[in-house]
Amino acid sequence: MKEGQKKLTALLKLAKPIAYVILLLFTYTLGYLSSPPTPSPSPPSSSAVPSLLQLPNLPTQLDHFRVTTHCADPVPSQLVRQTILDLVFNSTSPFINFPPPHVTKLLRAKRVKGWGSNGAVFEHLIKKVKPRTIIEVGTFLGASAIHMVNLTRMLNLQTQILCVDDFRGWPGFQDRFKDMKMINGDVLLMYQFMQNIASANATESVLPIPFSSGSVLDKLCTWGVFGDLIEVDAGHDFNSAWSDINRAYRILRPGGVLFGHDYFTAADNRGVKRAVTLFAKVYGLKIKLDGQHWVIYSA
Repeated sequence: MKEGQKKLTALLKLAKPIAYVILLLFTYTLGYLSSPPTPSPSPPSSSAVPSLLQLPNLPTQLDHFRVTTHCADPVPSQLVRQTILDLVFNSTSPFINFPPPHVTKLLRAKRVKGWGSNGAVFEHLIKKVKPRTIIEVGTFLGASAIHMVNLTRMLNLQTQILCVDDFRGWPGFQDRFKDMKMINGDVLLMYQFMQNIASANATESVLPIPFSSGSVLDKLCTWGVFGDLIEVDAGHDFNSAWSDINRAYRILRPGGVLFGHDYFTAADNRGVKRAVTLFAKVYGLKIKLDGQHWVIYSA
């Protein structure tokens, strides 16, 4: 009898916690079943995301991408060369005592290479504009610059050509230019460019400005160095082309022309062509084509 009472007492002691656990599970299950289902996120519809050119109030929405550096008053054309020499080269031509001894044996007498560098667009525009100052953004080894020097000589123009380039090439470019030497990481592009200019007897007509395009174009703006003819042919991705075109247009003299290469490439809608098209749309300008080159006349 006593043994039976002990078992009953033990069962009663277990009943309370078991009932509590059952009640807890029941409450949780009831809450889960009664809650509304959470919808799974659906991927955004491509039709709901407008393209950049479809956005309303496009100029306002691009305010964050505009360049706002204040430009100084234009320097007279005849003072452009000396202005660059003073501000970039300590008032001394970089061609004096060129080449330096440590690279003399590494340079070729002439190593000119470019893409679209002899296109008819150069002659068309130089004849039309008769530029006193040409700014070339992206020059590489100077093929276009030398071609423009020859054209201005034929027309008896006194033209100064400023060649903007960091002269670093691009990662892996020596795979295509195996003859270009390297010293301590310097690929000697600027030295070979200068050698090419010297070979063309054009050291008084051409000056390199060996820094990134964005930094140089901003400085030309603050220095008041404007171009009658500006060629933009540096970075071919959208961001680089968009930046260079916007900065170059601010230092284009009234009646001047902005132009560039690579309007038709395999990636044209993602690179240069897209940047040029958007720029013209934002500023209400017309794009003209001349071979592989795009051309925009100042408003």
